[in-house]
This record gives sequence, C-alpha cells and structure tokens, in this order.
Amino acid sequence: MIHRVIQIDSQHEKRTFVWLLMKPECWITKRFETYGFDMIKTVAFDLGGVIMEIDNEEPTRRFQEIGVQDATTLLDPYTQAGIFGDLEHGKISEEEFRQQLSAHVGHELTWQQCQYAWLGYAKSVPKHSFPTLLRLREMGYRVVLASNTNGFMQSWVDSEKFSGDGHAVSFYFDELYRSYEMKEMKPDEGFFSYILSHENILPENMLFIDDSPRNCAIASKMGVLTYCPENGTDWTGAVMDILQKDRR
Repeated sequence: MIHRVIQIDSQHEKRTFVWLLMKPECWITKRFETYGFDMIKTVAFDLGGVIMEIDNEEPTRRFQEIGVQDATTLLDPYTQAGIFGDLEHGKISEEEFRQQLSAHVGHELTWQQCQYAWLGYAKSVPKHSFPTLLRLREMGYRVVLASNTNGFMQSWVDSEKFSGDGHAVSFYFDELYRSYEMKEMKPDEGFFSYILSHENILPENMLFIDDSPRNCAIASKMGVLTYCPENGTDWTGAVMDILQKDRR
C-alpha cells in the first residue's frame, strides 16, 4: 500500500521515493529514478535481529546472574548506553569494561563471564540467510555487515562456531563495519556516512536492512534505501524482490 510520495530535488538528480507501508514494524522504501538503472551497489545488513535472531530477555537474566542486578535499566536491544554503550562505541576496551563492570557489581568478573552475559542476545542463527548472502555476492553486489556490537560478541561471531557449519561471519561478507572498530554507532548519521565513504558510494547506491525502525529512519533520511524486517523473520524474499525491481 502506498503511504506517501515525496519529490526530492538535488544537485545530482531528481528522484521520487514511494514509501510502501507493509505493517507498523516493517516497511520498504522504493526509489524510481528518472534515469539510470542498477543503482544499488552495496547491501548492508545488521547483525542482531537480521542475520542473528536476538533474545532481549536472556542477556538481562545473564547479567543479573553474574551480579548486575540493575541490568534491566542498563541494557537496550538496539543502542547501548553507559559503559555498555562506551564498549560498543569503542571508547573503552573489553578489559576496561570488565574492570568497570566488576567495580559496579562489587566483585571481580572474568572475561568469560562478561562474554557469557553478552551472548545472551544470540537466540539463534537462522541458516536461511547464508545462501542469499553468498548469492548476492555472486550477483556482483558488495555485501557488508553494519552492526552495533562489541568484542565479546564478535569473538564468537568471528569463530567457526558462528554459522553452525564451520564458518565465521566473515565468510559471508565482503566487509565488516562494526561500531566498536568504527568508533561510530547507529542511529548516528556518522555511522552511515562512514560506510558510504569507505564503500565510495552515494546514499542511493546502498540498501540497508535493519530490524530497528529508528536506524532505518535515519538512513532513509540520508537517502539510503531501507528495509526493516521484524527480529528473526525471513527477509530473503523481500530483499531479493527489492533488488530485482532496482535492476528493471
């Protein structure tokens, strides 16, 4: 269903965005160019909620288990704050996080305990996405990860345990854009600008898939094509449809 049509004039081109409202938590934005085809060059995927189904309750339980009794107020499913945010923003190291969290709870925590708690977010890694990621690369797209994350999570994601069949996340992607390494976090525009700059593309050359409506809204405002599936749903068909329409 067409929600609204917006005319945008820029120094580069005049284009029309047709916003298709799929449901309250999920939308697709589709661009019709007045000239030029195959505009999408890079497809960027969020990790938690898209490639990996996340559990928003288990990490709270695990952090409380290791002594963080106020974990409910400290954790956020999309953008962390406090020392949790500092970790994912790359402002503090894993060791500094461990030390500060140990001071917060009043007893010494190990690196392994911290990782155990963070991995509570990893509910499952659906295998249906992996063939599509590889197929997109075969089709000539740059396939990149675009994630707010940290070293505790990525130590597992970077291991052969991640996929369930012996592959680390890097096997499926051309580039990994991770907040703690970039020193940028979603939904800040700087996060998306960093990726566009390093990919050497314009906003209209990127399709961004993320389960956070706020992240998608900021990317869309910048001119990036976005798709916002619900956490853990199969997005493969919808993404392929978007790309097929872009090639027409």
